[in-house]
Amino acid sequence: MLAIVDYGVGNFFSLQSCLKRINQEVVVTKDPEVLTAAERIILPGVGAFGDAAAKLRQGGLDKLLCRLAGEGKPLLGICLGMQLLFEKSYEYGEHEGLGLIKGKIVPVNQVVPDNIKVPHMGWNALHITRPHPLLQYVKEGDFVYFVHSYFGCECAHSTIATAEYGAELTAAVAEGNVMGCQFHPEKSGAVGARILQAFMEMKAGQAW
Repeated sequence: MLAIVDYGVGNFFSLQSCLKRINQEVVVTKDPEVLTAAERIILPGVGAFGDAAAKLRQGGLDKLLCRLAGEGKPLLGICLGMQLLFEKSYEYGEHEGLGLIKGKIVPVNQVVPDNIKVPHMGWNALHITRPHPLLQYVKEGDFVYFVHSYFGCECAHSTIATAEYGAELTAAVAEGNVMGCQFHPEKSGAVGARILQAFMEMKAGQAW
Protein backbone atom coordinates (compact mmCIF):
# COMPACT_ATOMS: atom_id res chain seq x y z
CA MET A 1 0.00 0.00 0.00
CA LEU A 2 1.06 3.55 -0.81
CA ALA A 3 0.22 6.37 1.60
CA ILE A 4 -0.04 10.01 0.52
CA VAL A 5 0.56 12.33 3.47
CA ASP A 6 -2.44 14.57 4.16
CA TYR A 7 -1.24 17.59 6.14
CA GLY A 8 -3.53 20.25 4.74
CA VAL A 9 -1.47 21.71 1.89
CA GLY A 10 -1.77 19.18 -0.92
CA ASN A 11 -3.95 18.87 -3.99
CA PHE A 12 -4.31 15.12 -4.15
CA PHE A 13 -6.82 14.55 -6.95
CA SER A 14 -4.45 14.40 -9.94
CA LEU A 15 -1.89 12.39 -7.97
CA GLN A 16 -4.48 9.85 -6.85
CA SER A 17 -5.89 9.64 -10.37
CA CYS A 18 -2.48 9.00 -11.91
CA LEU A 19 -1.66 6.28 -9.38
CA LYS A 20 -5.02 4.61 -9.91
CA ARG A 21 -4.40 4.58 -13.66
CA ILE A 22 -1.29 2.47 -13.02
CA ASN A 23 -3.36 0.18 -10.78
CA GLN A 24 -1.90 1.18 -7.42
CA GLU A 25 -3.66 0.96 -4.06
CA VAL A 26 -3.55 4.44 -2.51
CA VAL A 27 -4.68 5.93 0.78
CA VAL A 28 -4.57 9.64 1.70
CA THR A 29 -3.93 9.91 5.43
CA LYS A 30 -2.31 11.69 8.37
CA ASP A 31 -2.84 8.71 10.68
CA PRO A 32 0.56 7.69 12.12
CA GLU A 33 -0.46 4.02 12.26
CA VAL A 34 -1.48 3.98 8.61
CA LEU A 35 1.69 5.78 7.54
CA THR A 36 3.79 3.35 9.57
CA ALA A 37 2.04 0.37 7.97
CA ALA A 38 2.40 1.71 4.42
CA GLU A 39 5.08 0.21 2.18
CA ARG A 40 5.87 3.57 0.59
CA ILE A 41 5.01 7.22 1.28
CA ILE A 42 4.53 10.26 -0.96
CA LEU A 43 4.79 13.76 0.52
CA PRO A 44 3.02 16.21 -1.83
CA GLY A 45 2.61 19.94 -1.31
CA VAL A 46 1.51 23.26 -2.75
CA GLY A 47 1.89 26.74 -1.29
CA ALA A 48 4.51 28.29 0.97
CA PHE A 49 7.33 26.34 2.60
CA GLY A 50 6.97 27.93 6.04
CA ASP A 51 3.26 27.19 6.34
CA ALA A 52 3.70 23.62 5.13
CA ALA A 53 6.59 22.93 7.50
CA ALA A 54 4.54 24.31 10.40
CA LYS A 55 1.61 22.02 9.54
CA LEU A 56 3.91 19.00 9.50
CA ARG A 57 5.26 19.94 12.92
CA GLN A 58 1.81 20.59 14.39
CA GLY A 59 0.77 17.00 13.85
CA GLY A 60 4.14 15.48 14.70
CA LEU A 61 4.37 14.27 11.12
CA ASP A 62 7.86 15.74 10.74
CA LYS A 63 9.33 13.42 13.35
CA LEU A 64 7.32 10.45 12.07
CA LEU A 65 8.49 10.91 8.47
CA CYS A 66 12.10 11.27 9.60
CA ARG A 67 11.80 8.09 11.67
CA LEU A 68 10.21 6.09 8.86
CA ALA A 69 12.78 7.34 6.36
CA GLY A 70 15.53 6.35 8.80
CA GLU A 71 14.05 2.85 8.91
CA GLY A 72 14.45 2.57 5.15
CA LYS A 73 10.88 3.16 3.98
CA PRO A 74 10.83 4.67 0.45
CA LEU A 75 9.75 8.32 0.67
CA LEU A 76 9.06 10.55 -2.34
CA GLY A 77 8.52 14.31 -2.08
CA ILE A 78 6.80 16.10 -4.96
CA CYS A 79 7.18 19.85 -5.71
CA LEU A 80 6.88 21.61 -2.31
CA GLY A 81 7.05 18.12 -0.79
CA MET A 82 10.51 17.71 -2.30
CA GLN A 83 11.59 21.09 -0.95
CA LEU A 84 10.46 20.11 2.56
CA LEU A 85 12.95 17.24 2.49
CA PHE A 86 15.82 19.78 2.48
CA GLU A 87 17.54 21.29 5.51
CA LYS A 88 16.10 24.78 5.11
CA SER A 89 14.32 27.20 2.81
CA TYR A 90 14.70 30.92 2.25
CA GLU A 91 11.16 31.45 1.00
CA TYR A 92 9.84 34.59 2.79
CA GLY A 93 12.34 34.24 5.61
CA GLU A 94 14.34 31.25 6.81
CA HIS A 95 12.56 28.01 7.66
CA GLU A 96 13.76 24.61 8.83
CA GLY A 97 12.95 21.58 6.70
CA LEU A 98 13.09 17.87 7.48
CA GLY A 99 16.84 17.69 6.84
CA LEU A 100 16.62 14.41 4.93
CA ILE A 101 18.33 15.95 1.89
CA LYS A 102 21.38 18.14 2.45
CA GLY A 103 21.06 21.55 0.85
CA LYS A 104 18.78 24.56 0.84
CA ILE A 105 15.84 26.02 -1.09
CA VAL A 106 16.38 29.42 -2.74
CA PRO A 107 14.54 31.63 -5.28
CA VAL A 108 14.80 30.70 -8.94
CA ASN A 109 15.20 34.38 -9.82
CA GLN A 110 18.58 34.41 -8.04
CA VAL A 111 20.10 32.27 -10.78
CA VAL A 112 18.14 32.87 -14.00
CA PRO A 113 18.53 35.93 -16.27
CA ASP A 114 16.16 38.86 -15.77
CA ASN A 115 14.35 38.10 -19.02
CA ILE A 116 13.31 34.62 -17.81
CA LYS A 117 9.81 34.49 -16.32
CA VAL A 118 9.35 33.25 -12.76
CA PRO A 119 7.61 31.08 -11.71
CA HIS A 120 9.14 28.40 -13.88
CA MET A 121 5.97 26.96 -15.39
CA GLY A 122 5.73 24.46 -18.21
CA TRP A 123 7.37 21.46 -19.84
CA ASN A 124 11.14 20.99 -19.73
CA ALA A 125 13.52 18.20 -20.66
CA LEU A 126 15.23 16.19 -17.96
CA HIS A 127 19.00 15.83 -17.94
CA ILE A 128 19.88 12.71 -15.97
CA THR A 129 23.03 13.39 -13.96
CA ARG A 130 23.39 9.91 -12.48
CA PRO A 131 21.48 6.63 -12.66
CA HIS A 132 18.88 5.95 -9.99
CA PRO A 133 16.02 3.42 -9.73
CA LEU A 134 13.46 6.27 -9.64
CA LEU A 135 14.49 7.20 -13.19
CA GLN A 136 14.96 3.69 -14.53
CA TYR A 137 12.11 4.12 -17.05
CA VAL A 138 13.09 7.66 -18.07
CA LYS A 139 15.23 8.58 -21.07
CA GLU A 140 17.58 11.53 -21.36
CA GLY A 141 15.56 14.46 -22.70
CA ASP A 142 12.13 13.21 -21.61
CA PHE A 143 9.82 16.14 -20.81
CA VAL A 144 8.10 16.73 -17.46
CA TYR A 145 5.91 19.51 -16.08
CA PHE A 146 7.15 22.16 -13.61
CA VAL A 147 5.46 24.89 -11.56
CA HIS A 148 7.79 26.52 -9.02
CA SER A 149 9.55 29.72 -7.98
CA TYR A 150 12.13 28.12 -5.63
CA PHE A 151 14.56 25.27 -6.16
CA GLY A 152 17.11 23.12 -4.35
CA CYS A 153 20.77 24.13 -4.37
CA GLU A 154 24.02 23.04 -2.71
CA CYS A 155 22.80 19.50 -3.32
CA ALA A 156 25.01 18.24 -6.16
CA HIS A 157 25.76 15.09 -4.15
CA SER A 158 22.08 14.08 -4.19
CA THR A 159 20.98 15.48 -7.57
CA ILE A 160 19.91 12.80 -10.05
CA ALA A 161 18.36 15.08 -12.71
CA THR A 162 18.35 18.73 -13.72
CA ALA A 163 16.39 20.91 -16.15
CA GLU A 164 17.56 23.90 -18.17
CA TYR A 165 15.55 27.08 -17.58
CA GLY A 166 17.93 29.96 -18.09
CA ALA A 167 20.14 28.07 -15.63
CA GLU A 168 20.55 24.43 -14.67
CA LEU A 169 17.91 23.83 -12.00
CA THR A 170 17.63 20.82 -9.72
CA ALA A 171 14.82 18.60 -11.00
CA ALA A 172 15.16 15.43 -8.91
CA VAL A 173 17.19 14.36 -5.89
CA ALA A 174 17.84 11.16 -3.97
CA GLU A 175 19.71 10.15 -0.85
CA GLY A 176 19.19 6.45 -0.24
CA ASN A 177 15.49 5.71 0.15
CA VAL A 178 14.55 9.43 0.27
CA MET A 179 13.73 10.95 -3.14
CA GLY A 180 12.22 14.13 -4.50
CA CYS A 181 10.89 15.54 -7.77
CA GLN A 182 10.64 19.30 -8.22
CA PHE A 183 8.36 18.66 -11.21
CA HIS A 184 4.91 17.07 -11.02
CA PRO A 185 5.06 13.45 -12.23
CA GLU A 186 1.27 13.18 -11.90
CA LYS A 187 0.93 16.01 -14.48
CA SER A 188 3.71 14.75 -16.75
CA GLY A 189 1.82 12.22 -18.83
CA ALA A 190 3.35 8.86 -19.62
CA VAL A 191 6.83 9.92 -18.42
CA GLY A 192 5.49 10.88 -15.00
CA ALA A 193 3.48 7.67 -14.76
CA ARG A 194 6.64 5.67 -15.41
CA ILE A 195 8.45 7.56 -12.63
CA LEU A 196 5.64 6.78 -10.20
CA GLN A 197 5.67 3.15 -11.36
CA ALA A 198 9.40 2.96 -10.63
CA PHE A 199 8.79 4.36 -7.15
CA MET A 200 6.09 1.74 -6.55
CA GLU A 201 8.61 -1.00 -7.32
CA MET A 202 11.00 0.13 -4.57
CA LYS A 203 11.16 -1.77 -1.31
CA ALA A 204 12.40 -0.88 2.16
CA GLY A 205 15.98 -1.94 2.68
CA GLN A 206 16.71 -2.06 -1.05
CA ALA A 207 20.23 -1.19 -2.18
CA TRP A 208 19.99 2.02 -4.19
